[in-house]
Amino acid sequence: MPPSIRPLASRIALITGAASGLGRATAERFVREGARVILCDLPSTQGLSIAADLCKYENAARAMFVATDVTQSDQVEAALNAAENLYGGSVDTVVNCAGIALARKTVSPLDDGDLPAWRVHDLESFERVLNVNVAGTFNVIRLAVERMVKSKIETSISSDDGGNERGIIVNTSSIAAYDGQIGQAAYAASKGAIVGMTLPLARDLASHGIRVNTIAPGLFRTPLLEALPPKVQQELGASVPFPSRLGKPDEYAALVQSIVENPMINAEVIRIDGGLRMPPK
Repeated sequence: MPPSIRPLASRIALITGAASGLGRATAERFVREGARVILCDLPSTQGLSIAADLCKYENAARAMFVATDVTQSDQVEAALNAAENLYGGSVDTVVNCAGIALARKTVSPLDDGDLPAWRVHDLESFERVLNVNVAGTFNVIRLAVERMVKSKIETSISSDDGGNERGIIVNTSSIAAYDGQIGQAAYAASKGAIVGMTLPLARDLASHGIRVNTIAPGLFRTPLLEALPPKVQQELGASVPFPSRLGKPDEYAALVQSIVENPMINAEVIRIDGGLRMPPK
């Protein structure tokens, strides 16, 4: 491996949304590759048992769960403190997978006899999606990079190729940022905002040796899609040009690893969707 590439084994990572789906697959891959990982998710999730299983499977204390609401700064700070206390160093890798979805039309008809009646999209739900997906993502970033900029530059990166990296952020958007469906006004707006943050964040942090990238997944076999009937899952998978199936969470995690280990990938939004372009429905 070229000296300018840091393997995952040298990383201290904080992964949000780590108790299921894409976040869990990323945590599992990171631990498997030797990284030390703080798994962040809500206290109602199975994060504690997942972290325990990872440590048992790998026979090493390289995973710890910290109950975290990404919109609450004190809880994010507690997760960052846990990494420093357990692993003896600051987090240098952040993967933001925490997020919520909402399917609701801007206006939808109510069955109220012969009189036309309409239900309008409530503002509270719209604001909640943006608060968790956008403000929550930014909250984790701002608190993590505050510590990154104070850390020593990683000496395993060679300086002769313009390296000197302190950290990396990988955010999760969605193809809904580009191909939002009917009922996805809030969700698509939140994922579009994450795309829009990528370049200015990368520019803000470039002088500190911190890279920022975003992944925009298509249809993946996450708990949300697994809750659908098998026939619907098959139809969704068949809509993907190639390969014609739902994505596997570890394929997302593999892309995260590639981004982390390649120092030249910066300020990018990368679609991982099998060529899918969603038509309006």
